[in-house]
Amino acid sequence: MQKDDLLRLMRDPNLLSSEKQTLLSSIAAQAAAMDMPCYIVGGFVRDLLLGQPVNDLDIVVEGDAIKFGKSLVKKFGGKLTTHDKFHTAIWQLSSSFILHPSSLDLITARKETYSQPGALPAVTSSTIENDLRRRDFTINAMAVRIDGDHFGELLDPLDGQADLEAGLIRALHPRSFMDDPTRIFRAIRYEARYSFNLESSTLNLINPESLFVIQTLSGERIRHELDLIFEEENSSQMILRAGEFGLFKMIHPKLPLFNPDYSDFLEMDSTLDIPTSRATTGYMLWLMDSSEDEILSIGRRLDFTSDLTYSIWAVSQLKKSLPFLVGSKPSVWTFALEKLPPLSIYVVYLVSREDALLDFLSIWRHVKPHTTGNNLKARGLEPGPRFGEILTQLRAAWLDGDVTNKQQEQDLLNQIT
Repeated sequence: MQKDDLLRLMRDPNLLSSEKQTLLSSIAAQAAAMDMPCYIVGGFVRDLLLGQPVNDLDIVVEGDAIKFGKSLVKKFGGKLTTHDKFHTAIWQLSSSFILHPSSLDLITARKETYSQPGALPAVTSSTIENDLRRRDFTINAMAVRIDGDHFGELLDPLDGQADLEAGLIRALHPRSFMDDPTRIFRAIRYEARYSFNLESSTLNLINPESLFVIQTLSGERIRHELDLIFEEENSSQMILRAGEFGLFKMIHPKLPLFNPDYSDFLEMDSTLDIPTSRATTGYMLWLMDSSEDEILSIGRRLDFTSDLTYSIWAVSQLKKSLPFLVGSKPSVWTFALEKLPPLSIYVVYLVSREDALLDFLSIWRHVKPHTTGNNLKARGLEPGPRFGEILTQLRAAWLDGDVTNKQQEQDLLNQIT
């Protein structure tokens, strides 16, 4: 692509917001002032060339990224978090840059070596070309230089633009997935996100040897990749594809395939007042038919939070107990469900279409008697367990339609106190 064409894309507010354009100009000016070659790399270039809105802003400098970051903070404000081992920094932007996310990565151009498959790399400073050659796929191994007169120059040493135009995901070298098997998850994401194909030799690299290395990865690293899949628009397609490749047995021997019948349920109904995330919903749907022991074991392997493990367990238990609740009074449903996470209840509703679950979420859980503990004290009753029994009985009467107004509630209260 010619420089003028690339500059036109970089000035398109539909692809790169005016706020991001201002930030890039500020970074470029500071890099030029320090005579430091500066590039924007990876996802920025890929999405820009695809004509899609740009989210990632990853800056690579041929020089000291930490020193560069400190100069940006000195001039523009904000806060710098440094990672000396990897020669990188994260710049938390000042309020003068109105952006989301409000931080960006500053990276020293580097090369990486892996002591063993799946290990984190050893990093040494290097050139931008070596930095691009350490990356995962050709479509992510492009850079745009932004300092001084070089602003808008495309660097594409591995022909990423050609693969982008052909819709191909191509690994950079035969040991790519051995060095970092999380790249397999990324390949699956890009394949579905962009409707691309895995280039044939890259597809062959997803083999028993590279899949075996997944067992050496920490639960946190694997869960991060799975989280990213569930946050994608085509997440169901991606998680099913991951199952086809046999990834799950390498993560945990009891990790099941994702049930394709649940694929359509990954999209939440935004009108329901239930806090959620796509990843949490995804894990619930994925593991809801697993046993209690399997859920706990998989949760430990993937480093789930206790809340996430409990929510998945609640989905599993509720789905199993549904036959015993069907046909019950609203009060029975309510007292059985009210200690469970609302999202767990909603996920079971999605797969069962049991209307009582939705009635609980939208109506029953909000039903309360007018009588309070203070009212009971005013009647001369001593605070204690009896308070809860009375209030529960009044609430059940409202839920089941035995009480429909305040006077009827008072009449019932007079009977039971």
